[in-house]
Amino acid sequence: MPAPRSTVRRGLAAVVALPLLALAATACGYGSQAKNDDAQVNVYAGGKKLSSDTVKIGYFPNLTHATALVGIQEGTIQKELGGTKVESTTFNAGPSEIEALNAGSIDIGFIGPSPSINGYSKSQGKGLRIIAGSASGGVKLVVNPDRIKTLDDLKGKKIATPQLGNTQDVAFLNWISEKGWKVDAQSGKGDVSVVRSDNKVTPDAYKAGDLDGAWAPEPTASKLVSEGAKVLLDETDLWPDKKFVITNIIVSQKFLNEHPDVVEAVLKGSVATNKWINANPDEAKASANKALEKLNGKPLPQEILDPAWESIEITDDPLAPTLKTQAGHSVKSGLLKDPNLQGIYDLGPLNKILKAEGLPEVADAGLGVK
Repeated sequence: MPAPRSTVRRGLAAVVALPLLALAATACGYGSQAKNDDAQVNVYAGGKKLSSDTVKIGYFPNLTHATALVGIQEGTIQKELGGTKVESTTFNAGPSEIEALNAGSIDIGFIGPSPSINGYSKSQGKGLRIIAGSASGGVKLVVNPDRIKTLDDLKGKKIATPQLGNTQDVAFLNWISEKGWKVDAQSGKGDVSVVRSDNKVTPDAYKAGDLDGAWAPEPTASKLVSEGAKVLLDETDLWPDKKFVITNIIVSQKFLNEHPDVVEAVLKGSVATNKWINANPDEAKASANKALEKLNGKPLPQEILDPAWESIEITDDPLAPTLKTQAGHSVKSGLLKDPNLQGIYDLGPLNKILKAEGLPEVADAGLGVK
């Protein structure tokens, strides 16, 4: 039985820009450094240090990463870490976050299933583990209603995804394949033009007429709607029970082996954050928006925030069967050879925490550590 989830809705941010923008280096080399707030620093000053001085956490400035946004903003994760300090970094999409994990620039990441699958496969099962879920849903196909009125009208149009091989990119390529249309996965050229672009640029590109739509996470999808786009498809409608993993928590195997106490503390903070979000959705929504304001320089307007938040479901459950399905989508799209995913999950620490909290344990669909 899955762990409780909150009906918090967020969407994905898909944007157009030069493809290199999605991979642009910043101060840390992979993402943008986020500052700890005063509450976290106070906890750090008075808390007992664990086996590592710091833990480097990566996530996206998207509402689909609300656990990280709220957990860091409210200090819930830092509280569990005591004197071990959180250092956070944000990313546009999953592939660049996997690069950072592999390079040791981050230790733990909030990330989508497709980059998790790809990163695990490329490292031959040695790079990472999925240790928890975080969110389901929050992805929509939004289009220019003057150019596209039905799903069949997408043929010949330009549709954005955040980055080659990221979760939305794979989902869109799979959907195109199921329509019987052809697209070269690497170039994005074919019956539909798949434009890989930075999330921050997509709304402006849409307004300029350079895009016909986007397969996007929240809040980008709702931002496009505020610019006149229409939701043509909610990805939840393509899944049984309207649930699919959009955000996991991953950890480098090296860090997990060397600092299991730190990993457990982050998981405790994640579970506590999700519990608070579930119980206080309005306050949590405001907290997530405050975090986005710090990261992006301004908060989301209410007309964007509200529908985006309503489309996301927060959960501790990694929804492992849907990850197996998404792995099949990557293979079918030509982005990945048939991967061996045995051992991608290590849910032992999470289930220990859930059991202690009186919450249902979660399953790994037979892909756990033996």
